[in-house]
Amino acid sequence: MESKTQRDVYIVDGTRTPFLKAKGKPGTFSASDLAVNAGRELLARQPFTPSQLDEVILGCVMPSVDEANIARVVALRLGCGKKVPAMTVQRNCASGMQALDSAVKDIQSGRCDLVLAGGTEAMSRAPLLYNNNMVNWLADFWASKTIPAKLKQLLKLRPNFLVPVIAILRGLNDPIVNLNMGQTAENVAYKFKISRSAMDAFAVESHLRLAAAQDNHLLNDVFPAYDYFGGVYTADDGVRRDSSVEKLATLKPVFDKRFGNVTAGNSSQVTDGAALLLLASKEAVKKHKLPVLAKIVATQWAGVDPAEMGLGPVYSTVSLLDRLNLTKDDIDYWEINEAFAAQVLACLAAWEDDKYCRENLGLHKAFGRIDPTRLNVDGGAIALGHPVGASGARIVLRLANILKRQKAHRGVATICIGGGQGGAMLIENVSEVIS
Repeated sequence: MESKTQRDVYIVDGTRTPFLKAKGKPGTFSASDLAVNAGRELLARQPFTPSQLDEVILGCVMPSVDEANIARVVALRLGCGKKVPAMTVQRNCASGMQALDSAVKDIQSGRCDLVLAGGTEAMSRAPLLYNNNMVNWLADFWASKTIPAKLKQLLKLRPNFLVPVIAILRGLNDPIVNLNMGQTAENVAYKFKISRSAMDAFAVESHLRLAAAQDNHLLNDVFPAYDYFGGVYTADDGVRRDSSVEKLATLKPVFDKRFGNVTAGNSSQVTDGAALLLLASKEAVKKHKLPVLAKIVATQWAGVDPAEMGLGPVYSTVSLLDRLNLTKDDIDYWEINEAFAAQVLACLAAWEDDKYCRENLGLHKAFGRIDPTRLNVDGGAIALGHPVGASGARIVLRLANILKRQKAHRGVATICIGGGQGGAMLIENVSEVIS
């Protein structure tokens, strides 16, 4: 079990923006705009001032060029003041969860008592870059000192120098195995014989669950985002309420056009969004008389084959529960980030496979079956989208709210990570009154 000398860490509160689907051009909000929208609401309802925070930690993979150390930019925009330090962390798809884990360690050690942590991403604003030929040509052109030299350099300009590097496509490609994330999803689907119909059915369920959560006003952590032009964004806009297996079956595979089954319809959407949580020590909870949403018990990271990166949750979750002397049956609710339907279904299949669990996880038998009615009960990234810097924080916040709503005890939030990793976080619904 965890060391008794470590201080407990509590989730006091949390908010997120609506997740807004990218529509082919830069979205209204930068990543810092999104985080400020989420953080403004969260901090406004606290009994302390933003300047009383000990630290701000944000996950972000693709901040804008003027948002270096975006956590510091956000902290200052939120009114935390110049004395509150801030840092940005990056662990690909789990950057938001890494921010929480970093905050947990600072609170456990006694370095901090109040930390604002989470993640943000404006994927629609991923940049277009010059290719190397154009960069080298520009360097030579600027180095030319005379008009004849510049004219000579102009004659060397070629049309293909203007072909841009699309950062989001490069970012979703693994340079070690030279596969994009969709191709790794095809790999795990093939490994565990996940059918196209199963992927599409899972995707439909994600949309239907999110629609039901919206209709029943269950997404109490989502608050409107306001742009600079008077626009208000009140709800996640990626949900397709009319989604059906029949409609999804008409879509063509994207990543393996001849033999594949992974489509745009059974994959997570390219989306902008932010999710922020306020973490506190017991001392801070008592001092400020704060409510408690949940307790963060432990986090576990694991490495896997980058070509099968979607299986990361299989390893991180088993390692986490083993470390805490817990079993699958001790967990009431689960959040697995839906990078791809194939990836989530492959994780579930791996946990049910005796041979795979023995040979790869060191277990004597299969980890066991996860009850689908206790998994991603309010929908997931296929319906919501997957703003990579924010998703790890979003699933933890959603899980905390589900545990509270269902009066359940424990939950695990887990996520696959590009590059071949997995992250898992165990949280508990705290029923005792801290006084």
